[in-house]
Formats: sequence, C-alpha cells, structure tokens
Amino acid sequence: MLRVGVVGDQALVRTGFSMILESEPDLEVVCQAVDGREAVELCRRYRPDVVLMDIRMPELDGIEATRLITSDTDNHTRVLMLTTFDIDEYVYDVIRAGASGFLLKDTPPDELVAAVRILAAGEACWHRRSRDG
Repeated sequence: MLRVGVVGDQALVRTGFSMILESEPDLEVVCQAVDGREAVELCRRYRPDVVLMDIRMPELDGIEATRLITSDTDNHTRVLMLTTFDIDEYVYDVIRAGASGFLLKDTPPDELVAAVRILAAGEACWHRRSRDG
C-alpha cells in the first residue's frame, strides 16, 4: 500500500484529489494539509511515500515546504508539485527545492495516479508542455 499526503489550501481540490487516489486499491491518503507549514508537520508525523503539494498557499508556500520536507534526512517523502500555472520559473524552483515531479492541476486522473506510483518507485515525473503551448 502506497501512503499519500495531499496539500492545498482549497478544500474542494484536496477532497477531489483524495477521492481519486483513494479509489485505487494500492493507494491510501494518510494526511491532508491546508498549507505548507501543516504539510511539513504532517509529513514528519505520517511519513507518506508521496505528497501532492500545491505551489501557492498561505502561511508557507509549497516550494518552501518542499525544501523543508526534502532536506529532512529522516523523511523519505517524495514531493509531486501541482499547480494551475504553467510557468517555467516554477519548474526550476520546484527542482531546486527537491521535488521529484511537477504536474498541472488539469492533468487527467489516470496520469495523476500514474505519477504517484512513478514517484513512489523512485523515479521522477515532469509535466511536458504541449507542442502548441
């Protein structure tokens, strides 16, 4: 069973991602956080294999929370960053922060699930801009 955390300041989005993940027999959502500060605390407590992290949040944004999570040598949680913004600067910041993946929030559910499994297996998963975009 893969343990997953979901982080984002919008309850409806967190719930939607959690429902998608929980519908899979090998995935279990073990924690949800409303901001980066809570995400760091819950990742220390629950040790999910993968955490879905929103970039823009109050209190502590997803990039700084990712830095804190990935710099904790006792925590092996891998971070999949999610955003609505397809901005190259974010991708570079996410990589520097230690995330293992980056997807847009409009990614189809099956691709989101696949990305979680890819990260849990120790690989990386990065959004690719379409040729038109």
